[in-house]
Amino acid sequence: MASPRPTYRKPGTADLENPLYYLENMETVVAWVRDHHADLLTDAEQCRLTGFLTLPMPARALLTRLVMRTGEHFRTDKLNYPELTVAESVALEPLIANDWLDAEPLLELEQLFRLYTLPELRLVFAGELEALGLPKSLAKARILERLHPRFPDPRPLADWLGQSAAPVVRLKQMALFDRIRLMFFGNLRQSWSDFVLVELGHQRYEPVPFTPDSRAFAQRAEVDCYLVMHQCRQWLDEGVPAAEVWPEVPGELSNPWLTSRRNRLLLELGRQAERQGERELAVTAFAASGHREARLKQLRLLERLKRFDEAWAIAIAWQQQTLSDAEAQGLARILKRLAVKLAQPSPLSSGYPQLREWSVALPRPTTGSVEFSVLQHLSQDQAPVFYVENTLITGLFGLLCWNTVFEPLPGAFFHPFHVGPADLTRDDFVERRQASFDRCFAALSDGSYQRRILATYDAKYGIANPFVIWPVLTPELLDLALACIPAADLERLFRRLLLNIREHRSGFPDLIQFHPEAPASAPRYQMIEVKGPGDRLQDHQIRWLAFFADQGIPASVCYVRWHPEGAST
Repeated sequence: MASPRPTYRKPGTADLENPLYYLENMETVVAWVRDHHADLLTDAEQCRLTGFLTLPMPARALLTRLVMRTGEHFRTDKLNYPELTVAESVALEPLIANDWLDAEPLLELEQLFRLYTLPELRLVFAGELEALGLPKSLAKARILERLHPRFPDPRPLADWLGQSAAPVVRLKQMALFDRIRLMFFGNLRQSWSDFVLVELGHQRYEPVPFTPDSRAFAQRAEVDCYLVMHQCRQWLDEGVPAAEVWPEVPGELSNPWLTSRRNRLLLELGRQAERQGERELAVTAFAASGHREARLKQLRLLERLKRFDEAWAIAIAWQQQTLSDAEAQGLARILKRLAVKLAQPSPLSSGYPQLREWSVALPRPTTGSVEFSVLQHLSQDQAPVFYVENTLITGLFGLLCWNTVFEPLPGAFFHPFHVGPADLTRDDFVERRQASFDRCFAALSDGSYQRRILATYDAKYGIANPFVIWPVLTPELLDLALACIPAADLERLFRRLLLNIREHRSGFPDLIQFHPEAPASAPRYQMIEVKGPGDRLQDHQIRWLAFFADQGIPASVCYVRWHPEGAST
């Protein structure tokens, strides 16, 4: 039976002036998971977490330090943490007594070589090295390779080094710490140091309500499923053949958040299978993956396999869906090639509209960037210019759609310290919030968007948001943008941003110039991409500029050349 749970302490932010701040942060993680995911933990796991919080402070701190380090085996003579206020040997005692550490682990030869230096190992294996006729200068990896056949089995440390060796301890609960790390972060990509060793108090976070319905994991089996997929990905990263990993991949899932993780796993498995010559497996994996990148890879592979009819049917069906610019571009190229192979009418190419380009000659600056030189050249009292690049349009979007971005959907938020939703760049980010986004766009239609954006700016200033860079979004810039950029233009820009947030958050022009006194019939703003001598447009910038031209959004490219040395301006 589980022990009674201690009173839950609201998560706080540790002060970096406290030498044990990392312990405070670890305690926050443990208490949060124990409080919010109790039903996903076994009784034994809950007792373990409660036991961690009741350990003596030096023991909790030392255990936290070991959990954050690489590996599970540690030499006790190399532990040195002055902030513990007691000797490390004293802090180890309750950890060993309470079964957090194994004080007498069996060590394989590889583990011994990771723990000890080359000079130390040469002393231990001097006889074997001499018997094998190996030179003393041989590298550590080569010694391990030659000795491994002679020492295939693990041994106690004393059998390797004798009774006088400083003890080695092994962490016994890393599986539990990995499980709570997953439930706290929502992934196993982030390490403990991503949370435990940072100052959480340096910024403010949007408070998001946490309810059982908003959790990513509804049942323990879903946590187990994630861990299985994580193991599959590790095997792929370690070079295990894709054909061996394939049977271990979980089947179709009902949890949308886990489905997106499975889609990414299948994308990587398909890549690995293709590289390993397992082309049929790669086609199957790409077809099973719902990841947007998998579709193009599937079509290209079908082309290489000369399965043109199959590729054509998939490509034509996909063409009817809403695509990002990069997807549309890749699909158009494939359809053009397939049309030739199958004697089909070549699909019409939309091409890119003519971009507005102009040039200016400026004196070479002694300091500052080329963008700042153009800003100074163009800026007037009646037509101010701001350097905004990827911050203004995304910032206006973030302010208008603030509540939608922070909607507590399952798999979006795992703890109180999120800068933004964890599913921000997943394929289903918009779909899961479509009704809420529709309400945001309705504000653009009825004219209430300006009041809404300004109210959000005042209420949320300084709170972390993945779309809002507060130092750039000044009141002056905000007022001018809302006064000069038509709501219809903002809607077009925002809708394109949502087609592919990962791809479309960048590529915006460097500068924006406002013309607040221009007549209503004339554009009251223009965005300007600046290119210095020898610089050229990138693909994602071209796609944005082509979109502007197609939609009638005022934008241009300014090519800068420097005046010859000494020439007048």
